[in-house]
Amino acid sequence: MKKRTVSIITLAVLTAFAVVSIAGCGSGGGKQADKENKQVKLLYVQWACASAETHVMKVILEDKMGYDVEIMDVTAAAMYEGLANKKGDAVFTAWLPLTHGEYMKQVKDQVEDLGPSMEGAKIGLVVPDYVAVDSIADLNSVKDKFDGKIIGIDSGAGIMKATEAALKDYNLEYELVEGSEGTMIASLKQAVDNNKWVVVTGWTPHWKFARWDLKYLDDPKKDYGEAETINTIVRKGLKEDMPDAYTLFDNFAWSPEDLASAMGLAEDMGNSEEAARKWVEQNPELVNSWLPDKYKDK
Repeated sequence: MKKRTVSIITLAVLTAFAVVSIAGCGSGGGKQADKENKQVKLLYVQWACASAETHVMKVILEDKMGYDVEIMDVTAAAMYEGLANKKGDAVFTAWLPLTHGEYMKQVKDQVEDLGPSMEGAKIGLVVPDYVAVDSIADLNSVKDKFDGKIIGIDSGAGIMKATEAALKDYNLEYELVEGSEGTMIASLKQAVDNNKWVVVTGWTPHWKFARWDLKYLDDPKKDYGEAETINTIVRKGLKEDMPDAYTLFDNFAWSPEDLASAMGLAEDMGNSEEAARKWVEQNPELVNSWLPDKYKDK
């Protein structure tokens, strides 16, 4: 009788040990076990570039590194405030030094700038190539052609602040129309389809330059600055809390052509996450170069 009792206890202990071993070390078990403690919040503004960057990172974190990722669509100001108060972990669309410069000044001691993920970004006023004007300084002379309007995006965007400065510096007799990236694109498309004149707030990289023949207006007063970089910004403490995610974000770097292709897929497919997944599948070597060593394809 005693011997039977010992056998049952031994069997129970061995069974429990086996369950723990399978959960911790079985096929894929290690990643699954620590997945519960790997939850990342990514903040972005609903702009084509920001959406593409954020969804590509989301797919990599989830599909290749076993993270749970929440993405939050916010305003530009809230994006930086969210990092500063640790409501979010990272943003990938900090246009510096000009476009988002004021936002960064307000939170620079509360966040960490990982540096450029892309160089060669640009903002300014954009018109169809057939428009017979080449400089912001000449806009007043053709005001009627544009109905006295510059078609902008959301009011909190850095490019809108730069445009407000341009209105003053060039003494432009124009109304800056607030809206969204979507309404700006709709106005641009309608004008091009009808060979009408339109001037919009624009930036590169952006898929619209592949879709239509467009040009920037010269900016002799430099209200839109020179070439910018797009930087990755993370909250303070992320390196200690989630070193693998931090390494991915720190390694993240691509070209304007890479970003443009990711944006183009999203526009064509109409599904940001599936487009990001397709982009990741199409660019395995570049994605692999961003991954922490233990997640790399050997």
